[in-house]
Amino acid sequence: MKSYKLDKEEEQILKDIEAGKYKSVSNLREEMKKAREAANNTLNKTKNINIRLTVKDINDVKTRAMEAGLPYQTLIAALIRQYASGKLQISI
Repeated sequence: MKSYKLDKEEEQILKDIEAGKYKSVSNLREEMKKAREAANNTLNKTKNINIRLTVKDINDVKTRAMEAGLPYQTLIAALIRQYASGKLQISI
């Protein structure tokens, strides 16, 4: 059998397993779903940023957002998300 060098945390986990501190879950799919949701929620956290825009640009975006029935900050966030994912190309 191959032997591995374990760090302190891994050694503690191994001791806990051998001591029977961990139990198999009967509903693995449900537990996996919960873990995926927690991971997605972590990725979906928002962060405030400051950005300087001209008054004209802000007013234009607000006008476009009203026409679309969206808050202007939601529109800006959607544009950034689309650009970051490669769905939107910008020519400067």
